[in-house]
Amino acid sequence: MKIHLKHHFYTLFMGIFFFVGTSFGFVVERDSIKTPDNWFLLDPLEDGFMGTGTEKAYDLILKDKSPKQTVIVAVIDSGIDLDHEDLEGKIWVNEGEIPGNGIDDDGNGYVDDVNGWNFIGGPDGSHVDADSHELTREFIRLKARYGEMEQDEVKRRNREEFAYWKRVKANFEESQKEAEMNFNMYSNMSKGFSGMAELLKEKFDLDNFRKADLKDFDTSDEKVASAVDMMNQLFSMVNLQDPGINEILEMLKEAVEHYKVQAEYAYNTDFDPRDIVGDDPDDYTEKYYGNNDPTGPDPSHGTHVAGIIAAKRGNNIGVDGIAEHVLIMAIRAVPNGDERDKDIANAIRYAVDNGAHIINMSFGKSYSPGKKQVDKAVKYAARKGVLLIHAAGNSAKEINPDNNFPNRWYERRGESNSWLEVGASSSLDGENLPADFSNFSKERVDLFAPGVDIYSTVPGSEYKSNSGTSMAAPTVSGVAALLLAYYPDLKAKEVRSILRSSVYKPEVVEVNLPGEEKTTRFDELSGTGGLVNAYQAVQMAESMEK
Repeated sequence: MKIHLKHHFYTLFMGIFFFVGTSFGFVVERDSIKTPDNWFLLDPLEDGFMGTGTEKAYDLILKDKSPKQTVIVAVIDSGIDLDHEDLEGKIWVNEGEIPGNGIDDDGNGYVDDVNGWNFIGGPDGSHVDADSHELTREFIRLKARYGEMEQDEVKRRNREEFAYWKRVKANFEESQKEAEMNFNMYSNMSKGFSGMAELLKEKFDLDNFRKADLKDFDTSDEKVASAVDMMNQLFSMVNLQDPGINEILEMLKEAVEHYKVQAEYAYNTDFDPRDIVGDDPDDYTEKYYGNNDPTGPDPSHGTHVAGIIAAKRGNNIGVDGIAEHVLIMAIRAVPNGDERDKDIANAIRYAVDNGAHIINMSFGKSYSPGKKQVDKAVKYAARKGVLLIHAAGNSAKEINPDNNFPNRWYERRGESNSWLEVGASSSLDGENLPADFSNFSKERVDLFAPGVDIYSTVPGSEYKSNSGTSMAAPTVSGVAALLLAYYPDLKAKEVRSILRSSVYKPEVVEVNLPGEEKTTRFDELSGTGGLVNAYQAVQMAESMEK
């Protein structure tokens, strides 16, 4: 499943390009402190990890308090495993619907929408799995209009769009080439390192091995010795804590699949799966399409997001989510590729109309031809008092209103005061505090939140660590839900203000600038210069209530 805005393989292989037989890059220093699976719930001051202080909030402030409402968080994503053991009782149920009777019992226009809705499914129960990137769709649209035209052939009124076409064309051609290169590179990596690993497993009669085991692999066989050397390089350059070779190889297989999708679907001008849905994707007046299965063919990403927010607390299995008194409304609108503006606009409206207090949006893209329609939905959510929380993206770039969508800046003028933009941070207070993949902006990112090696739910009642601003956004959504559960009189813009005002300011001043080999001040990467903190947010909400 695509982690939208870029994949976490960048985190696993930190800026390193491997070729079988050759490697170059830099060695990532491992933390000397073992990071616990629940580090994102811990407190910087009490526990030494740059988490949210969630457990501290429960233990010291909320222990003897009762929640006053159950908060509904809509997760607009790839789909959610509704039957996950650690999400039992945490999935929103539309009480107005009688399951499976084929009737729109509550009259909201969506038949049998018991747990949410799938805007990228067909009426026959089928699903859009992969889709192209918006860049590709814009390339196709504009090529049909301008083709090989030169600037002097373009009418004056079309010159601005023609200049846009030239930028799209150049970007598309470069991105298509890069996708093919990455697919070939990771395919070679996976094949080469898998072969070496199998050679060592067979030679030393092992099912798995770690870096520490390599020192015991004594051999006079030149081929085996070469494999040991390459495995040493691989382990040294992988940003995981004491991984086994099987774990690394599995990640490589995922990378191959990810870039295969990029090469075969994302930038394929002949690929268009939209006929599955049966709508007109350019008709923004259509709202009632799709199907009632919000799980979809691969709910890995959405399930991970949901667990961060709402995994059942205190049941001694899996992981504890941030918010105890919360229900997840499952809305599927994000394929393995770029989401479409029409689907996002309708997904936001569906969430608002069906009672969501918070909407989590762990997706994004670099082009938005339907931004005006998305803006209308964002304004609608703001009018209805719904808080929108969006992942800033994983391209290690400074974002602005023209290169990262959706966003809180309206196309015509103004911005939403019910929107939070979230960057990703790591577990320790040091130069690597901002995730090296995270987007950033002093003006356009509100705050940072845990987004590196976040352990959460994945389909089949399994658990896994993922990295991305896709994980940071639900961390903030969970803290927001925690506030609204105990302080229900707070308005969306007040929750936003509290979360911004109550951030934890780290001790580190100079940090590595994401994507660059230089440093910057941490407080230059976001508007608040801090990390979301549940304990301090609850303290502030408590003082406001008195």
